[in-house]
Amino acid sequence: MGSSNFQTKLLGLQKNLLNFAYILTSNRDDAYDLLQDTTLKALDNQDKYVDNVNFKGWVFTIMRNIFINNYRKVVRSATIIDQTEDLYHLNLPQDSGFETPEGSVAAKEITAAIDAFSDDYRIPFSMHVAGYKYNEIAEKMNLPLGTVKSRIFFARQRLQQTLKDYR
Repeated sequence: MGSSNFQTKLLGLQKNLLNFAYILTSNRDDAYDLLQDTTLKALDNQDKYVDNVNFKGWVFTIMRNIFINNYRKVVRSATIIDQTEDLYHLNLPQDSGFETPEGSVAAKEITAAIDAFSDDYRIPFSMHVAGYKYNEIAEKMNLPLGTVKSRIFFARQRLQQTLKDYR
């Protein structure tokens, strides 16, 4: 694919990419940043694009991967490691994490909604939330990788549907 054809296709997808970015980030400014990062990365990797591959899918995959990597980076940077000699910070009283009684109730309802899933969906979803990677879950449950991914996807959809009033 020629450079001008590539750029034309990429510019034609900008509106769709912005919508997808907004779905991922739920924030207009973050969505624009993600769109810009995706566009730059697609242009930087133009030579890696193969003509017989779905262009739209290729660009959307780039966006999703950038979003996931940025999310993981934020989570890692938010992790606090106590490096004091006597572990002073670990010995301080910790909050429960529930700032309000409503937060406690919401957490119980989320847990109850997840517990209502059948084992086929609850176990892989819970393992995924606990931080296991897809291939680790597939290995532990002796299931194909695609099955694990689809079960987690459907569990997430069902949880969103069950808890739609919390948005």
